[in-house]
Amino acid sequence: MRSPRVVPGVLVAVMIVGVLRVPAAGAQEPAAGRPGAGFGRPITEQAIAPWNVDIRTSDGAGLPPGQGTAAEGRRVYETRCLACHGEKAAGGAMYGTMVGGIGSFRTDRRVVTPGSMYPYAPILFDYIRRAMPMDRPGTLTDDQVYAVSAYLLMLNGLIPETAVMDARSLPQVRMPNRDGFIPDDRPDVRATRCMKDCPPVGAARPDQAGGR
Repeated sequence: MRSPRVVPGVLVAVMIVGVLRVPAAGAQEPAAGRPGAGFGRPITEQAIAPWNVDIRTSDGAGLPPGQGTAAEGRRVYETRCLACHGEKAAGGAMYGTMVGGIGSFRTDRRVVTPGSMYPYAPILFDYIRRAMPMDRPGTLTDDQVYAVSAYLLMLNGLIPETAVMDARSLPQVRMPNRDGFIPDDRPDVRATRCMKDCPPVGAARPDQAGGR
């Protein structure tokens, strides 16, 4: 005769299976071809907007409406930036100088600043809008970012204090190190996307068969 002690174990197993098959409160049946996670919600365009801020820095495509001057930027800088970057962006508690160093990339003692390094002025706008202030990134308005950009460009001697920076004028600022970069000519940067019937790894493409 089978031991009666087995029966409670069987009942417990049946109960567990039954619980696992009961959907959680509020869960929905998964749509065809989609997993049924039972949590989350579709994201809205409004929620995506703050992150959809890419800028083509070579010509400023994607820069938003707005404008700012160096005088306006000085006021923003003194309240939102000075604690980390110091007076007149000469270096502070958190970061080194953001002024000067122009031409130093041709020497063995490079001074890295927006004026000495960036090839295009819209890079400055893009970086400030995404990453600054360090403790509250993304809280500056577009006008404030244009103004701070103008202030830093003025401190580097690249624009006059009265210049207005906006989506049209900012890309026109000629950065000293614009021609200080060389194209990346490694073979992998010229790779052609292949998803089917691809040549073996390391094989030359037909247009490279004769060598460079």
